[in-house]
Amino acid sequence: MSTTITQAAVMIVAGALATLFIFAVASEAVSGAPFILAHKKVSLTKLSSGTERVSVTIDVYNQGSGTAYDVTLTDDSWDQGVFYFVTGNTSKSWEKVHAGSAVSHSFELESGKKMTYYGSPSRITYRVASKSKLQEAYSTPILPLEILSEKVGEAKLGLAKVMFISIK
Repeated sequence: MSTTITQAAVMIVAGALATLFIFAVASEAVSGAPFILAHKKVSLTKLSSGTERVSVTIDVYNQGSGTAYDVTLTDDSWDQGVFYFVTGNTSKSWEKVHAGSAVSHSFELESGKKMTYYGSPSRITYRVASKSKLQEAYSTPILPLEILSEKVGEAKLGLAKVMFISIK
């Protein structure tokens, strides 16, 4: 019985927090201020050289009703002892991002170390016209990256090849 009450209390608190968040977003949009959201995406490509290419794209959206100025994206979570740069760099700046628009930044890295890598969200700073203090936003986090690990599909394909050859 107490577990049900505890779960109900958690649901009520979660609902209240979600409602507060929605009102905060709505009031921010009404006030003519920018509201920055960012989505970080990563894809892995295994290369024949025994390395894995990591392609990173960060999309920055201004969901508010005002322009964001001096927008700077920084993604310094990539350990230089594990990754080396192929193209691009981990930071990018834009003079402004208008309300309702989006900008994007991409770069590529490679790694030859077999490991699970836990990256952090990217950091975005920007100015609001009516405030002198820099505002801050963070991208979505990424899932842990299994660098140079054998994927489930690859393992099954390898097993199927062995079984096929042994049947011959």
